[in-house]
Amino acid sequence: MAPDRNTGSTGPTGQGAAAPGGRTPARLVGAPADGAFEVTFDGRTLPALPGQSVAAVLWSAGILAWRTTRGGDRPRGAFCGIGQCYDCLATINGEPNRRACLVPAQPDDAITTQEGNGRAGLAV
Repeated sequence: MAPDRNTGSTGPTGQGAAAPGGRTPARLVGAPADGAFEVTFDGRTLPALPGQSVAAVLWSAGILAWRTTRGGDRPRGAFCGIGQCYDCLATINGEPNRRACLVPAQPDDAITTQEGNGRAGLAV
């Protein structure tokens, strides 16, 4: 029997088969994960995993934009992914101008689309 090109194994493959180097295969998308929790984005419940940034949670749900620019209302989301560009600003738990790529997601976070400078609902 020829080696399986995905696992390098000559035996049967499938769930639980070891990957090359004896590593455990990656978890299937949508499979429950230990420690998973939920956050909300504009009222929509999203699954999250420990260690994910807010941007990663939004990306994994297919959400690519979560703010609009001050001039022109153009959509923006994560660009650099390391906190340098400020394109990923979001309102998290009522606090505007948070860099979603740097903020770790926490259980029950309420994330909302940030419009313009994010200060519309705040007293000045």
